[in-house]
Amino acid sequence: MADFPGSKSKFFLHLRAAIEENMRDENFGVSELAEKLTMSRSNLLRKVKQEAGVSVSVFIRQVRLHHAKQMLLEGALTVSEISYKVGFNSTSYFTKCFREEYGYTPGEEGKRKRAEESVALVSSKPRRKWSKPLLAVLLVVAAVGLFFSSRYQSVTSSRLPKSIAVLPFKNDSNDSTNVYFMNGLMEAILNNFQKIEDVRVTSRTTVERYRGLSVSIPELAGQLEVDYFVEGSGQKVGNEILLTIQLIEASTDRHIWSQRYQREIKDIFELQTEIANSIAKELEAIITPEEQRRIEKIPTQNLVAYDYYLKGLEWTNQGSGEDLERAIDQFKKAIQADGQFASAYAYIAICYYYLDIFRADKKYTHELQVYADKAIELDRDLGESQIARALYFMQIEQYEQAALSFEEVLKFYPNSGRVHNYLSDLYNNYLPDPEKYLTHAILGIQSAVENEDSVTASYTYLHLSNALAQTGFIEEAEKYGEKSLRYNQENLFTQCLLVYIRLAQKFDAQRAKSSLLEILKKDTTRLDIVQEVAKMCYTMKDYKTSWKYYERLSKSREAYNLNIYQSQDVNIGFVLEQLGRKAEAQKYYDSYLGLAKMDKTIYKDLIWSAHYAARGNVDSGMAYLKKFSENDNFQYWIVLFLDKDPVISRLAVHPDFKRTLTKIQDRFWAKHQETRKLLVKEGVL
Repeated sequence: MADFPGSKSKFFLHLRAAIEENMRDENFGVSELAEKLTMSRSNLLRKVKQEAGVSVSVFIRQVRLHHAKQMLLEGALTVSEISYKVGFNSTSYFTKCFREEYGYTPGEEGKRKRAEESVALVSSKPRRKWSKPLLAVLLVVAAVGLFFSSRYQSVTSSRLPKSIAVLPFKNDSNDSTNVYFMNGLMEAILNNFQKIEDVRVTSRTTVERYRGLSVSIPELAGQLEVDYFVEGSGQKVGNEILLTIQLIEASTDRHIWSQRYQREIKDIFELQTEIANSIAKELEAIITPEEQRRIEKIPTQNLVAYDYYLKGLEWTNQGSGEDLERAIDQFKKAIQADGQFASAYAYIAICYYYLDIFRADKKYTHELQVYADKAIELDRDLGESQIARALYFMQIEQYEQAALSFEEVLKFYPNSGRVHNYLSDLYNNYLPDPEKYLTHAILGIQSAVENEDSVTASYTYLHLSNALAQTGFIEEAEKYGEKSLRYNQENLFTQCLLVYIRLAQKFDAQRAKSSLLEILKKDTTRLDIVQEVAKMCYTMKDYKTSWKYYERLSKSREAYNLNIYQSQDVNIGFVLEQLGRKAEAQKYYDSYLGLAKMDKTIYKDLIWSAHYAARGNVDSGMAYLKKFSENDNFQYWIVLFLDKDPVISRLAVHPDFKRTLTKIQDRFWAKHQETRKLLVKEGVL
């Protein structure tokens, strides 16, 4: 049998062997392969992506189809017999997969072999002399044929997913209270499409922006870059659902499929599955058996509970504090009706986390734990359950556990850009690690950005830009930062990041300050930008202006009891001290001391160094700065700003100061060269 194409590495061969040993088992999928290889699912996904350039599920399918192709060439078995031998429980599904992979059906394999044999037979006969003009014509025809053949093969073998947007459903009822039901039905259908690897779905947050707007299908197609649209309208009348669904081809604005449904409420889950299957069939999209099981999975048998759940989702999507409280109330009613409803428990936990997110004194930690634990107990394989548990660990500041839990989510949803963004945030803000931050930023781009809405894509590129900047790849960071803005011009985080990227290229603090002030004008409530302006003024030693903005930050923190930007307190104390307000400065110095005592990151020695420098203790400050210089996995911003920081500059009188700064810089750039190898391997550089 012909060998399977690809890498000959030990891992690759071991991987293939494991799949081939379980070829007949139709249920042998990603989880089973990971267990067979004694690897975590997330590590397997990343390793296969690196080795084979495709997802694990696609690779398993390729191995099955390769063996099927060889059996077809041997001609001893029928298509049906071969499909079962290579682990397909449906001949029609096998035929679709084979055609997607090779560009023709299994039944055509024998014909192609006979045609090739005929060509070989002809070519073995004595050659005939051709006239030069005729030969030239034949060469042109052959070249054209080769071009179209190779082009067709490249398109079919890449298996580009069908892109689709589910537009906001219209409520045909005069009863406006039915809106939540139609929105919930739309979201459930959209979620079913998201479970199909062969379909790329635009998120609800993107399409929701077009609700009520008079935008034509061709205009929408240009803005959303999708191939098809799903439109829906209907109403709930008593115990019945009346629903009309249409599938529209974006390029022609042509309705290519339409169906009117009249079903009882009790059949709502069957209806959702039927719609997903019908549209996938029209798109000729592949649905794997595992994906089909996910689509058919019923979240609850209790329709009263489901109705409350849909109402809860509607409030959750609104997003304000009051809306989240209303959502919790509806989700609680759902679990009163069905105590086994895992999704409802998970969403209660998620809502509690976001109610508490900016509070200095957390109010709902116990509730968050109880509901997250219950969701996990009921359904460990539910993505929302795993996210709820991860957010609980975030709440209690057990960030290592949070990271492990988010990694667990990736076992079930490996292409989730949202989860990679959670992990990027963790390794940026709570477990500072530029290398891991960069890794998840890259994975977010590779696996998810195509499947996300423009806003999420913008933030995904923002993470990669920031991670690149933190590791010293400034030019590359600028490229991805600009790409982030192309997805969403209103992303103020990216705008601020680009200010610092350009500051790194040419250190012009005045220009940076002016740029930050222009960004702040766009949203004067943004405390993150307020503190950036204050910090820039602090660096410029413009202490009066710096306090103007630090004061705004301080008043907001006190008024709303916010636990944010505690690392800035040493700067604030120093600014107040320079303004002759030493008594007030002490409060901020004390707060910063509390941070120093609690911090366990690689920056703890630098924090202690700043604490002692601010208090005028040069020897102790220098001792901690030397300890910090033994690290090498820190952010580029340390290198850029350390010798310009007014507090740290107090240590300049020490004879070892310059030598220590040089050591810090040298260690950073050595690590930078190591990171370059990773970036080249991943194709970022």
